[in-house]
Amino acid sequence: MSKFHALTVAGVTKETRDAVVVTFAVPPDLRQAFEYSHGQHLTLRTHIDGEDVRRSYSICSAVQDKSLRVAIKRNSGGVFSCWANDALRPGQVIDVMPPMGHFNTPLSPDNRKHYVGFAAGSGITPLMSIIKTTLMAEPHSRFTLFYGNRASSTVIFKNELGDLKDRYLDRFNLVYVMSREQQDVELFNGRITGEKCEDFFRHWIDLSDVDIAFICGPEDMMQSVSAALQAHGMPKSNIKMELFASSIPKHKHVPRAQTLPGRQECEVTLIIDGRHTSFTMEKDKESVLDAGLRQGIDMRYSCKGGVCSTCRCKVVDGKVDMDANYALEDYEIARGFVLSCQSFPVTDRVVMDFDQDT
Repeated sequence: MSKFHALTVAGVTKETRDAVVVTFAVPPDLRQAFEYSHGQHLTLRTHIDGEDVRRSYSICSAVQDKSLRVAIKRNSGGVFSCWANDALRPGQVIDVMPPMGHFNTPLSPDNRKHYVGFAAGSGITPLMSIIKTTLMAEPHSRFTLFYGNRASSTVIFKNELGDLKDRYLDRFNLVYVMSREQQDVELFNGRITGEKCEDFFRHWIDLSDVDIAFICGPEDMMQSVSAALQAHGMPKSNIKMELFASSIPKHKHVPRAQTLPGRQECEVTLIIDGRHTSFTMEKDKESVLDAGLRQGIDMRYSCKGGVCSTCRCKVVDGKVDMDANYALEDYEIARGFVLSCQSFPVTDRVVMDFDQDT
């Protein structure tokens, strides 16, 4: 799980002026390693101007497509996204880590569920995989999508969404919300906010009929939508959220005011691909990830901001404090999972297992 594999870019398609869809060729000996679930993401690595640059991007293809695709939207000042939109071409090779992530729910052909999705901008990327996979895997289920953009020209997957709507007339309800382009129905003008959701719940969708909600976009949008859903009775456990690293402010660790008990240093043991590696680090000074990288350990990571979950691992001995967390669900934390990029040792000894998934 923690290893990168060199994959050849099979295709680069211009989706909008500021977004491309990249398709990877997966050789037969790696097909099992790159089998994915709907809503998962890939961590990509390349060297740009001599710098090791890593970013995580959501898979946008359905599981049934048997095609590994990600969408990369240009972010102002984004090193990787600008390079991918300007310079990436078919035939080039990129290091890719096997699929990761838990932004999904189990599917069954016997299900008769109603799912709702809220996406803004490039937040549509994982929703595309989820929607397409779900509609094909569950012939009796329905999906409603509220998709916010500035204008129709910035809509990612516009044609693909239109095809889905035509194919699943009775099971896929698509609602565009535009902030800078006037639409005939006033309800669909503006941004997706908690207040806008109140209008949706009054005039467009009966939440008592909805089983699961998926939200992906800027943090403030996600939090306000989640709050509105919970205020109308939806359990938090039925709300799934995925945040992009570019949507959060920079975070800096603030050491504790009081000295931690025990020794000043902590003995850390990391279990990665079955190998045990130990080292000593100061408590409350740097994250386990940064300390491990400084020791020369090949650790998996991407955003370093507590968003992508690439560095997810399980604490099997000892205790750590976790600063920011935008990736793990409450049940994962209860089971001992943490993000190593945000984990600061508290006890004299800590053992963290990167190989455990449940």
